[in-house]
Amino acid sequence: RKTSQAVKLLREKISKIDKVMCEGSLRVLRLSLTRNNCIKAYNKLKLMATVDYLAHISMAVFLRHLGSQLCELEKLIDKMMIAEFSTYARNDLNRPLEDDCQILEEERLVSLVFGLLKQRKLNFYEIYGDEMINTAKNIIKQCVVNTVSQIEEIDTEVVVKLADQMRLMNFPQWFDLLKNIFSKFTIFLKRVKATLNTIRSVVFLVLDKNQKTRDLEDTLQKNSAKESLVDSEVAYLTHEGMFISDAFGDGDLPAAAADSASQRNTSPNSEPCSSDSVSEPECTTDSSSSKEHTSSSVTPGGVEMMISDDMKLTDLELVRLANNIQELLYNASDICHDRSVKFLMARAKDGFLEKLNSNEFLTLSRLMEGFILDTEQICGRKSMSLRGALQSQANRFVNRFHEERKTKLSLLLDNERWKQAEVPAEFQDLVDSVSDGRISLPEKKPTATEERKPAEFLIVEGQKYATVGTVLLLIRIILEYCQCVDNIPSIATDMLTRLSDLLKYFNSRSCQLVLGAGALQVVGLKTITTKNLALSSRCLQLIVHYIPIIRAHFEARLQPKQFSMLRHFDHITKDYHDHIAEISAKLVAIMDSLFDKLLSKYEVKAPVPSACFRNICKQMAKMHEAIYDLLPEEQTQMLFLRINASYKLHLKRQLAHLNVVNDGGPLNGLVTSDVAFYTGNLQALKGLNNLDLNMAEIWEQKR
Repeated sequence: RKTSQAVKLLREKISKIDKVMCEGSLRVLRLSLTRNNCIKAYNKLKLMATVDYLAHISMAVFLRHLGSQLCELEKLIDKMMIAEFSTYARNDLNRPLEDDCQILEEERLVSLVFGLLKQRKLNFYEIYGDEMINTAKNIIKQCVVNTVSQIEEIDTEVVVKLADQMRLMNFPQWFDLLKNIFSKFTIFLKRVKATLNTIRSVVFLVLDKNQKTRDLEDTLQKNSAKESLVDSEVAYLTHEGMFISDAFGDGDLPAAAADSASQRNTSPNSEPCSSDSVSEPECTTDSSSSKEHTSSSVTPGGVEMMISDDMKLTDLELVRLANNIQELLYNASDICHDRSVKFLMARAKDGFLEKLNSNEFLTLSRLMEGFILDTEQICGRKSMSLRGALQSQANRFVNRFHEERKTKLSLLLDNERWKQAEVPAEFQDLVDSVSDGRISLPEKKPTATEERKPAEFLIVEGQKYATVGTVLLLIRIILEYCQCVDNIPSIATDMLTRLSDLLKYFNSRSCQLVLGAGALQVVGLKTITTKNLALSSRCLQLIVHYIPIIRAHFEARLQPKQFSMLRHFDHITKDYHDHIAEISAKLVAIMDSLFDKLLSKYEVKAPVPSACFRNICKQMAKMHEAIYDLLPEEQTQMLFLRINASYKLHLKRQLAHLNVVNDGGPLNGLVTSDVAFYTGNLQALKGLNNLDLNMAEIWEQKR
């Protein structure tokens, strides 16, 4: 180790000796040679001055055009280099797009870029950018041609345009084509990235060389004053025949020499020589490398190149060029996305993408999302055009999905006669799957040997629901919305809004048709019966039962910041409850008008029961018959309690008008008999036997 350190110091001191003893003599020789050349040139000029005038003129003409000829020659070299780079870019980008992302002829690329930088052709990257655009177009075109050629159903002689040929593909064929295009674009971007990274590495190596050169110049300027003292000491010691390491100890070495030694130790050529420095002269030649005007650098691909000092480019120019090259990689991603969007829009012209079912649209969106993520990973920046196109198509898909189902619901409602429908087994299976916690459409089961008969009621968690055909289909439509959200989570908020609109539409339209009696004109019903009203109420109750389940389904698929949208379901629930209450009020109002009509003509006289009370009991029995099988027993009881309250009010008013009081007299007895008849008949109805009618309220209380 000590020997190695002594050798390093010796080599440094030999370098100093070289500067003191040799460089001066060599400079004298160079100056002498220069002087001789100047004398020869001077003599030639003297000779030219004495020649014939015409010879002088011709020589002047020759020299006059020499500058322009050199300029033209330089321009020609520039054009040749640009043409060479264009050829390289074309060959690089138009290679077969196999899964091979190696750089094409890296040595050639490095030399081309280095030459263009030396000639200050700093916009050469634009050539590569133009070629990228053409290649991206050709990739799509070639993929379409290859796919069409494999589809026998497409006659290319009849259908000439590629876009028209593409529109004849079905979804699986077109999807495979798009998948192939994305695969080719991914390989294309990887190749572009590899090539541009190599170009940037050349630019950074030149930039690094500039910085090192400046650092070296600054160091030499700082040490110039100190080195003069060391030079004189080295010269003295050399003449005395002493080793410098003998004259100076490690602690006595002058600062300048120490600085030089440290620089030597950190230089690339400062590896210690294993043999003796005196007996191996070649080891001492390393010090001569400090005089070279080129430095060796290696690109990431392992290509070594020499960078000369005559690369006259500023740091600002090099940094700007490196940024432009990086931006070119971003542009490559944008180009692929833009071409993909045009391809997508060409297929979407006839509404093809909007007509996809949710599973098909799911596979398409997943493919596009995967390609978007791949390009972001390769190029390091998000390109929004394809993502925007996907969102736009998703919005159109949602709109078309919603409009189709809303139109279907509208047609169903306009043809609904509001009669109880039988429940096919598949709809019972549908609601059973929801009861098990799965909000999805069950797979169609193979046809059984004995088909199950339709049921009279829909059984939901043990409760019977009488319903109409429209509502059965509405439940299926609601589950289609929920399943679509599962398939495409990105459209959850849009689907929630559309489903809310659908539920509101059913509520308002059914109200117009039944409560508003619109069904009289739309489907030609003669009248809206109590049965129609009760059935409508039960249908609304069935939908209300599913609203909390639907709400929970969407809540699990929304971001916390989107939870405010769930208030739509709260508003819808309130609207449905209000509608149900209006139907109940309408049923009570029907009987109220009947009581008003009959009891206003009631007279207290024999025989008992009177015709009025017989008629009232008959109408109550009809009402009960109409609604009992449709509404749950507790709802029927609550409804008849309200009807009974209306009956008592009208009877009380008529008795007051007739001045019949609860005095135990004959008239009071007749009324009591009629009321007992009414009470007996009402409590005899199914489910009403325990009803507390509180008939004492018909009499005016004595003050």
